[in-house]
Amino acid sequence: MARGEASPPADTERRQRNFSPWFSWMVRLQDQELVDPIPTEGGRPLQEWRGRCRVRLGELLGPFPDPVPLELETLESVACEGYRRDKVVFDTEATMSVPAYLLVPDDRVAPGPAVLAAHGHGPGKSLVCGLAETEAPNGDYAVQLVRRGHVVLAPDLRCFGERADWNPPDHYACDTNLVHAVMAGENPLTQNLWDLARCLDVLETHPLVDPGRIGMVGLSYGATVTLFLAAWDERVAACVVSGYFSSWAESHKMPWNMCGSQVLPGMLGRLEHVDVGALVAPRPMLVESGLHDDLFPAGVATAGCEELRRVYDALGVDGDRLVHRVYDGGHQWYGVDAYPFLERWLGGAEG
Repeated sequence: MARGEASPPADTERRQRNFSPWFSWMVRLQDQELVDPIPTEGGRPLQEWRGRCRVRLGELLGPFPDPVPLELETLESVACEGYRRDKVVFDTEATMSVPAYLLVPDDRVAPGPAVLAAHGHGPGKSLVCGLAETEAPNGDYAVQLVRRGHVVLAPDLRCFGERADWNPPDHYACDTNLVHAVMAGENPLTQNLWDLARCLDVLETHPLVDPGRIGMVGLSYGATVTLFLAAWDERVAACVVSGYFSSWAESHKMPWNMCGSQVLPGMLGRLEHVDVGALVAPRPMLVESGLHDDLFPAGVATAGCEELRRVYDALGVDGDRLVHRVYDGGHQWYGVDAYPFLERWLGGAEG
């Protein structure tokens, strides 16, 4: 052996080396345990846990932007079949405006139910409003909701639709936005939740909306913000979370599944999907899962909803306030049970 060479360890197994950062994260995720899991008993222990969880969520979200006057402006109005589509814009902070479509049923003459419709990854509000093509079926859920009598607001989230900056085809805008936000000590998920809370402001001040009957729906990333906003803002009276509810560990197992708009610094071990859902309780929530959705597995969603049901039961509300439906399909919006669920809990349109 040449001078200076280290001798291999004697009588020991050769150490396994790893060069993959992704694999390293997977190992850590599998070993991650919640520091403060939901208590198995109800009553005071559950109420105290919910208080701690709400504080934890606030800490993870970090600072929200400073409020500014909305200054809602209508840019155009288009008559559609059974409803009117207004393109509106409003400000949510000093350097950020939000474009959105406001859909109003033709026969609405009195305050009634409304829904905030959040899009997933893709072309933004134009997809849920039926103005963009998609291979996934039922993507126009904002249109389906307005035709069922709801006033619907469908905004573009940051980095999507009219709020998308130019990027090379192989570049993910959400991740670049996360880099900028981290340098400023902020977070894209928090920023989008702030924008969506201002969307609730727009809806609750509309003359044809009953502020106590506002729901929220979303697919994929739209479901992420739906779950988090419903947990944070109790003005969301009922919600539909489609193609998202599972767990951080399972959703991270699929490479390239998560993006810079879906995470909070330091959330692992401190906040799980089921924890966020427990802050929505006892308000009504329907979870949609696709049996063949590899991004957010239905089996994990089933286990999470079973745990979440114990929270609803402990709070003494009807069992049908939490509904989980598994459909024979992939990562998409289904709506089969969602529309009657919203009509039940938000009420029908009185005209």
